[in-house]
Amino acid sequence: MTEEQLIKITTAGTISIPKDFRKYLGLQKGDYVKVLIDGDHLIVKKAVIS
Repeated sequence: MTEEQLIKITTAGTISIPKDFRKYLGLQKGDYVKVLIDGDHLIVKKAVIS
């Protein structure tokens, strides 16, 4: 898996998670992620909703 990719932010402010990242994390359409800010880093984590 590629560890880093360049992703463009759309005019709506959205980004797409690359396919190999989604596959690695087991993310599928309709899943949720958590987004956190850590200094100048944006962290996206797989969310488990039960």
